[in-house]
Amino acid sequence: MSQIILVLGATSAIAIAYCRRLAGQGASLVLVARRADRLDTLAADLRARGAREVLSVVSDLSDMSSCENRFRDFCACLDTPDQVLLAYGMLGDQRKAEDDADATRAVIDVNFTSAALWLQMAAKLLPRDKPRTIIAISSVAGDRGRRSNYVYGAAKAGLTTFAEGLAHRLHGTNLQMLIVKPGFVDTPMTAHLERGGGLLWATPEQIAAGIERAVRKRQSVAYTPRFWWPIMTVIRLLPRPIFFRTKL
Repeated sequence: MSQIILVLGATSAIAIAYCRRLAGQGASLVLVARRADRLDTLAADLRARGAREVLSVVSDLSDMSSCENRFRDFCACLDTPDQVLLAYGMLGDQRKAEDDADATRAVIDVNFTSAALWLQMAAKLLPRDKPRTIIAISSVAGDRGRRSNYVYGAAKAGLTTFAEGLAHRLHGTNLQMLIVKPGFVDTPMTAHLERGGGLLWATPEQIAAGIERAVRKRQSVAYTPRFWWPIMTVIRLLPRPIFFRTKL
């Protein structure tokens, strides 16, 4: 029987790459995102790649109204999903956020507040009758506050902590909480950033492969690519006087 995947933020680059991998395995997908035109294009692409069924839902996931009823509706499109992938987010502009409270709030609401509510709905409403996976795409940016992106990093740190709490709550059940922590990913969201450290950049396809591997192994946390785990371990452990001399 093919798996059913509910994708929140389906038109993000990482979500597209992941959906393409699963479409090739005959999965059925429910795609949720804001733009109907992009959803239609993606749905056609996934059907051509072998997806069993593809349904699209136009919805602004940063809008937190009626989230429980909306999540129920997402799940009712096909049948109860085997996986829920939360993949949307916004990088924002750190410098603008330092001077603009609305810009700060937008980054936090999109990356943490709304995302946490959708995870909460998944944990509440998905049945425990068989193994299912809730996947949250966080970021290595949440591992330590840094001057260059602390607003985005704080939102992702909050999301990681929230998901860790859910993982603890769900331990011993058939619901698996997976936290994915990518580093630099070459996507439209990061198009404005310099690629000075080219070796540290990954493609969405690499991240998607890492997610699939982590789901298969029923991991709780996955740094993608894996080399980010030792890098972030060093960054977290740097003493503050040394860390504050850096321009990270």
